[in-house]
Amino acid sequence: MSVPVLRVRRLGLVGYAEALGVQGRYVRELKAGGEAGSPGGALLLCEHPAVYTVGVRRGRYPGEEEARLRGLGADFQRTDRGGLITFHGPGQLVCYPVLHLGALRRSLRSYVCGLESAVIRLCRGLGLPGERQPDTGVWVRGNKICAIGVHCARHITSHGLALNCNTDLGWFGHIVPCGIVGKGVTSLTQELGRQVTIDDIIAPFLEAFEEEFQCQLVPEQNPEQNPVQNRPDRDAGPL
Repeated sequence: MSVPVLRVRRLGLVGYAEALGVQGRYVRELKAGGEAGSPGGALLLCEHPAVYTVGVRRGRYPGEEEARLRGLGADFQRTDRGGLITFHGPGQLVCYPVLHLGALRRSLRSYVCGLESAVIRLCRGLGLPGERQPDTGVWVRGNKICAIGVHCARHITSHGLALNCNTDLGWFGHIVPCGIVGKGVTSLTQELGRQVTIDDIIAPFLEAFEEEFQCQLVPEQNPEQNPVQNRPDRDAGPL
């Protein structure tokens, strides 16, 4: 049985709406049959300027709450991922896997568990007791270090995970992260007592992802030459 080959594209620091547009183009590519030699999809790695995002249960965040959070200097985006409100910002590794679950031989539930397992594997490799709790995500000593929220349609995934590396955790103090009352957030930097940057963690994260999903990750070459990406983006919003 062949090993799925997934492309890896590093977007760097990119606005949330722009990243949604990139995800949308990759989703359409998979729906159209995928790139030759890489039918499984791609991992998009990035970090965002400060932004609060809410998932499908967005009704509890009225315009007044959006205005309050924007007043802090952050963007605010409503999305179709699972989960409630969270924060993204500099120092946080965001991974958007755009994958065909059939190529990975995974159900949606197994896929989400796999994302958790990959981050737990990474944490334990750093000497941290990463674990699951009843709420989705990865936790270290009772505090969430990685949030997970995904969307899936026709077996194709979007959105993904956000791992706190050296994020300013103060931004989380203005919300109830993921709607979970009484639980805190943490970062690799806070838990390890030293600065841990996104660049420090990308390689071990990709290794943990490969091991968990039994796939091969390859850097994407010349993504600007991708004809699907160069099409006018008529539906660049959330998928």
